Amino acid sequence: MAIEFHKNRAVWLLLSVAIIVLDYATKYVASTSLDYGQSIAVMPMFNWTLLHNYGAAFSFLSDQGGWQRWFFAGVAFLVSGGLLGWLLLSKQVSTWERLAIALVLGGALGNLYDRMAYGYVIDFIHVYYDVYHFPAFNLADTAISIGAAILVIDSLFLTRRTQ
Repeated sequence: MAIEFHKNRAVWLLLSVAIIVLDYATKYVASTSLDYGQSIAVMPMFNWTLLHNYGAAFSFLSDQGGWQRWFFAGVAFLVSGGLLGWLLLSKQVSTWERLAIALVLGGALGNLYDRMAYGYVIDFIHVYYDVYHFPAFNLADTAISIGAAILVIDSLFLTRRTQ
């Protein structure tokens, strides 16, 4: 059985690459123009705050001494490979699924680059309300979250079930 690559899937790969490039560019700007830990108010409930996340989402396991860098890098590498295969090789994937996969793939690879190059992920978007602060995040995290939400919505409400 030959592996088939469909040309129209290149569009979704380009979206992933665009996410990676935008993520890298914004992290570069944040890293070179912000002082670490200092918040700059952009608008009410929204700051730029440069932080380094040594863990996973919401700084999960960030204080574990370094082993988590390689663990999360390995997970991101494996998940990215699975997503790439799903995107390129699956024949019955909806447009919504392809969009979601491309977003998650681009975000995962953007954060994987940081983890491998620096040992941490660069975060700089800081949202809060009153005394409640959402953990800082970046464009890669945003792409992953939107992609995951699309996958959930697609699987619950959009994908036709055949039984």
